[in-house]
Amino acid sequence: MTGTVAMNAYRVKPLSFPWPPLFYGAAIFAAWMFHQFAGLPALLPNEKLRWITGATMISMAIGLDLWATKTLLESCTTILPHRASRHLVTHGPYRYTRNPIYLGYTLITMGIGLFTGNAWFFIMATLAAVFTTMLAIRREEMHLHARFGIEYERYCRKTRRWI
Repeated sequence: MTGTVAMNAYRVKPLSFPWPPLFYGAAIFAAWMFHQFAGLPALLPNEKLRWITGATMISMAIGLDLWATKTLLESCTTILPHRASRHLVTHGPYRYTRNPIYLGYTLITMGIGLFTGNAWFFIMATLAAVFTTMLAIRREEMHLHARFGIEYERYCRKTRRWI
């Protein structure tokens, strides 16, 4: 009986609060703060190459986030992680990754690190991705499984969680 109640709770909504943007915001702030007090060597010594690579990564990540958001809106389902999904979306960027928006957040954070020459951004982006997986994605996956069952299981078998 307890398992049924838990599954029904996940069916209603995956999260009580949209945590992932806060995780990435905290990661960006922490990377900036750590760099102020304990800088690390730049990942790419050539400043121009670092700037171009970082700007390119940020631009591509923003494009991925916009594409994913547009896909969700066109599919008439929520983009908010604390709202119930109406439809299982498996097209657009969701063909390649089950979490394109979170992947975009991670790449933006890493791109800022390249752009600024602050290696802490890579460490903090990795930590944000771990926290997002543990505290948001797994709950979202339970929600999608409860709502869409075997259809979601098939999707998971052919599409990776991240990349």
